[in-house]
Amino acid sequence: MKFHVMTLFESIFNSYMSESIMKNAVENNFISLNTYNIRDYSNNKHKKVDDYPFGGGVGMLMTPQPIMDCFYDIKSKLKTKKPKVVYLTPRGRVFNQSVAKEFAKEEEIVFLCGRYEGIDQRVIDEIVTDEISIGDFVLTGGELPALIMIDSISRLIKGVLGKEESFMEESFSNNLLEHDQYTRPRIFEEKEVPQVLLSGNHKLIEEWKLRNSIKNTLLKRPDIIDKKKLDKKELKILRELQKELEK
Repeated sequence: MKFHVMTLFESIFNSYMSESIMKNAVENNFISLNTYNIRDYSNNKHKKVDDYPFGGGVGMLMTPQPIMDCFYDIKSKLKTKKPKVVYLTPRGRVFNQSVAKEFAKEEEIVFLCGRYEGIDQRVIDEIVTDEISIGDFVLTGGELPALIMIDSISRLIKGVLGKEESFMEESFSNNLLEHDQYTRPRIFEEKEVPQVLLSGNHKLIEEWKLRNSIKNTLLKRPDIIDKKKLDKKELKILRELQKELEK
């Protein structure tokens, strides 16, 4: 997977990608990240990349010329003729695990990180294929949302986490939240690890994990439970838990 980012702040990406799992993924060529400073492409003698919006309004807008020239440069280096170009914006469709899986199938993705009050609409109309939001709130720029997407998508790329099971059991992988997890010591501040996890009985442990996962989802995120995607065993557990909570 190759990520290409158009931004005014390359250092944000360079810092994050030089640590931990992302660093290893890059060094092992499972993913690559190329950043492009939009300001470098400005034809303005002062390297300006923003201007006042037509029709008035508060703040400034990023002008189209530097962004378009930056994109043309990136496009000339891509193998993909029609790459996914993602613009991070509160008005886009909300990013979730399903969307991450969708993007993980791509070979190359281009991210456009806006600043100020946004970018000229003509740029969006011309090159953007997907407008994506990470939630119903406003940030100062698209860099953090882009990093969130890059991290989430990268985890789905073979080799990045080492073992496929690493992400198969994570939250949202089966439309449920993850089960509770414990490590040493067995007893901490008089609180014990559930005995079933110490039993060595893999069947009972898996049953506990599934039940706990469904319980967590029911209590914390009932809105994401899709009964159509639950099998008979999961539906039975769900109904049992619902009856228990009603008491």
